[in-house]
Amino acid sequence: MKINILTLFPEFFSSFKNQSIIGRAVKNNLIEINVINIRDFCFDKHKQADDIPFGGEGGMVMKPEPLFRALEQCQGKVIYTSPQGVTFDQKLALDLKEESEITIIAGHYEGIDERVVTEKVDMEISIGDYVLTGGEIPAMVIVDTISRLIPGVIKKSSYENDSFFNGLLDYPQYTRPAEYKGLKVPDVLISGNHKKIKEWRIKESLKRTYLRRPDLLKNKKLNDLEKKLLDKVILELKNN
Repeated sequence: MKINILTLFPEFFSSFKNQSIIGRAVKNNLIEINVINIRDFCFDKHKQADDIPFGGEGGMVMKPEPLFRALEQCQGKVIYTSPQGVTFDQKLALDLKEESEITIIAGHYEGIDERVVTEKVDMEISIGDYVLTGGEIPAMVIVDTISRLIPGVIKKSSYENDSFFNGLLDYPQYTRPAEYKGLKVPDVLISGNHKKIKEWRIKESLKRTYLRRPDLLKNKKLNDLEKKLLDKVILELKNN
């Protein structure tokens, strides 16, 4: 998969694309991250990529000319990181990872000229209802989330157990030692009974989701075992 990132601050991505899981994926040619400096497509003497908005008000707006020129170098779906966009989630990440190439515009200031949005952008994406100084961090979030779903980047079993992948929050995780400062790992996890371990994990996942993100359960189709375990969770919580 090829991912183009259009940005005014390419140095943001120097470490990001060369470290940890992302770095290994790039090195192993599982993904390609192409960081494009928008200022390289500003042909005036001062490389000005922004200007004051028509109609007054404060702030600056990213100019259309360099963005149109930069986008001519790219193919595939064009994404603009924007507060007005659809909220990014795991389902959207799964859809986007099927693309062979995507291009992400990291906005700045008051945003980008609307003509770029109407003529070139296929999708606007927001990572949450808050304000950031620019679109670089949202671009990293999108790239990181999609990349770990690409076959070979991490083990399939690893991301299938992540929160949100199956519509629920993840269950609690433990590792050695089995006891530390009097705090013990749940007995079931060291019992060797894989059926009971699986049921415990499903139950704990449902419990966390019920307590912390009940909205997720409204859209989750539970199987018979999950329904049974959720009923048990609710009963136990009412009795405590």
